[in-house]
Amino acid sequence: MAEPDPALSQSPSPAAPSQSPPKPDLQPIGSRIADLDQSQSELMQRLQGLKLDLQNWRSNLDNQVKTYKDELLDLKKVLNSDLEQLNADFKELKDTLQKQQDDVTASLKNLGLHDTADHAKESGDQKVEDNPEKAEALTDKIQDSNS
Repeated sequence: MAEPDPALSQSPSPAAPSQSPPKPDLQPIGSRIADLDQSQSELMQRLQGLKLDLQNWRSNLDNQVKTYKDELLDLKKVLNSDLEQLNADFKELKDTLQKQQDDVTASLKNLGLHDTADHAKESGDQKVEDNPEKAEALTDKIQDSNS
């Protein structure tokens, strides 16, 4: 077998071409890293902006919820006040109607008694008119008792 040429194995020229190609490969990697760093920076800024937007949105939403709760509490107070007023008005109306009903009932009873007494008197007079003989007998009894 032949011995390898010592000049070829010790020559620096083969080592130099092997180092040169990695340098051009390193430059695209460096620019790629720079692009990735820039992209990461942009994404971080965008993420921070979105976080800030979310915080603002939550804050606005919380303010709206608080405002609506306050308005609902005010409306509830007004509604309860109106309900109490209506209950008082209905109670007063009920009492008034009950009093009027009692007055009408009492008036009807009084009219009923007068009507009954008047009716009895009229029916007694009518009976006397229907029986003239009894009328004369009653008249005689009344005259005898007066004398």
